[in-house]
Amino acid sequence: MAENFLNRTLVQRRQALTNLVDFLTNRGIADTSETPHTVIDTGRTRTLKRYQPIGEVSGAPVLMVPPLGAQAKCFDLRRGNSMAEHLVARGRPTYLVDYGAPGFAERGLGVEHYVNDVLVPSIHKVSADAGGQPVNLVGYCMGGLLSILAAAGYPELPIRTISMVASPFDFTKIPVFRPLQLATQLTGGRVVAGLIKASGGPTAIVTELGFKATAIPTYVKKPLTIWRRRDDQDFLAQVQAVDEMMNNMLAYPGRATLQVYMRVAVRNELASGQIQGPTKLVKLSDIRIPIMNVAGSGDVLAPVAAAHHVGTLLPNSPDVRLPTAPGGHLGVLTGAKAASTTWAHIDEFIDAHEVSGLAPPPARRSSSSDPGGATDPRHLT
Repeated sequence: MAENFLNRTLVQRRQALTNLVDFLTNRGIADTSETPHTVIDTGRTRTLKRYQPIGEVSGAPVLMVPPLGAQAKCFDLRRGNSMAEHLVARGRPTYLVDYGAPGFAERGLGVEHYVNDVLVPSIHKVSADAGGQPVNLVGYCMGGLLSILAAAGYPELPIRTISMVASPFDFTKIPVFRPLQLATQLTGGRVVAGLIKASGGPTAIVTELGFKATAIPTYVKKPLTIWRRRDDQDFLAQVQAVDEMMNNMLAYPGRATLQVYMRVAVRNELASGQIQGPTKLVKLSDIRIPIMNVAGSGDVLAPVAAAHHVGTLLPNSPDVRLPTAPGGHLGVLTGAKAASTTWAHIDEFIDAHEVSGLAPPPARRSSSSDPGGATDPRHLT
């Protein structure tokens, strides 16, 4: 705040002090209670939730798909800034698949488990629960990769659209991974792979530190930022909610970690548009549904170029949209500007393909940064 503390009124000083006390004590300042929901299906690493409507419900259902290693809470961060709450308020039938916290017993689970045994049955269940309608998937980070692999591997699935947020497809375009890729080339990947196998996968604390390491400047400046923004309750609530989620990251199953590390991050297989599954070659060119990937302008884990690379891999999708929205890796999904940017992109994309039984509009492969998804002059085709 530019205003000097001594020039503030007594009421302003008291409110700022109250905000700081609430922020720094157990009372808290953010309402992080979950949006009301009902569990409609369960399985190994699968809890499927249906959010309770608050009025008339219409349109095809939306299923939110979180990444591994992060809580499903990313879609329901806090009251007043929750994608789940937003979709429910718009009258959408809204669902979330939650993997829960994996333990050592889940160390042998690979990516194929989360596609075949978690996401595929969840899509069928949501469709059936919504009267047989096709499902709109919204996947964040690796949740987007799981969603697009499910669509490519199972073309018969009742999926209407896939909206990804911060999902990377070309790891050569992610600078923070280059040291790891170089080290792997020098050692053949044996050192890191050995550590992953021995530990059963990155622990929750390793996942937490990895995410925080990508935003060191933010954490260094955090105390001063909080002091300067002490009058802004909504800002402090957002910081507190993000801290709570970041301090409770989840472990990664060992086999899935090894697959992502060697095949996606190091060999960069997904950048080619195809990847070998347990029983068949999965090709993104087989996808014939509308796809969108929203990239964060400040994202270091999934930079714009890495996320938008998917636009070159979907020749048969009728509508490919590649917007850019403000925020880093988490901020693009649930930051202060997400509702008017990322969520607006998703709303418009889903609404554009809502009319059942009609063909999608002509293909539009665009890269844009406005909430409405207007076409950028730089066409991909």
